[in-house]
Amino acid sequence: MDNSKEFAEQKQIQLFEDKRIRTAWDEDAEEWYFSVVDVVATLACSTNPTDYLKKMRKRDELLSNYIGTNCPRVAMKTSTGKMRMTLAANTEQILRSCSKKS
Repeated sequence: MDNSKEFAEQKQIQLFEDKRIRTAWDEDAEEWYFSVVDVVATLACSTNPTDYLKKMRKRDELLSNYIGTNCPRVAMKTSTGKMRMTLAANTEQILRSCSKKS
């Protein structure tokens, strides 16, 4: 299933307690999408957030299914400046993912 989505060029870095979270603006839905890996890095204080997220999804099938079905891949700039498809979520999806882990 290809749930990638086209987003406007309006992209910004948001700061949360000095941590960088990449964002992209969805013009059609008029809402921000946040890099899931960046949010995990911030909330879990993980040094390897990609691995942390992968392990969480392996351990929790409900969370894995939710993220896989509801979170699109969005082009975002990496720390090296390259554009890569990145798992992203809007505010509601981030909060629902967190509640599935509680």
